[in-house]
Amino acid sequence: MRRAHYRVGPITQAECMRCGACCQNPPQNRAEGFLTYIEVSPRDAILKQPALVRRFVVAGEDGAPHLRLDADGRCLALRGRIGGHVKCSIYAERPTACRRVQPDSAECRRARAAFAMDPPEEDAEAG
Repeated sequence: MRRAHYRVGPITQAECMRCGACCQNPPQNRAEGFLTYIEVSPRDAILKQPALVRRFVVAGEDGAPHLRLDADGRCLALRGRIGGHVKCSIYAERPTACRRVQPDSAECRRARAAFAMDPPEEDAEAG
């Protein structure tokens, strides 16, 4: 069972490099049948790299390109252990959707809460 890491204050860049929660399809999405997660925009740099496309991109049910996920819903480009130390192996070519997630952003907080890395906002304020 994953232990919750309750914290107070903003999430730092250093914590971001240990996290990786935003690189995994949240359990709620998978439970609702959403098996693709990060859509790749037609203008994203990764689509200009054929070797990266073959390895990391897959067509979603809608036909749009998405980052390829493993059986647990984790992005194949993520290296390391979520919550330990992680690194994106396609960081320079990562899709626009990935670039939008910044440390301590709403997207970051939602991903961390989905994997019990932080309490939901209302619980964090109460504790």
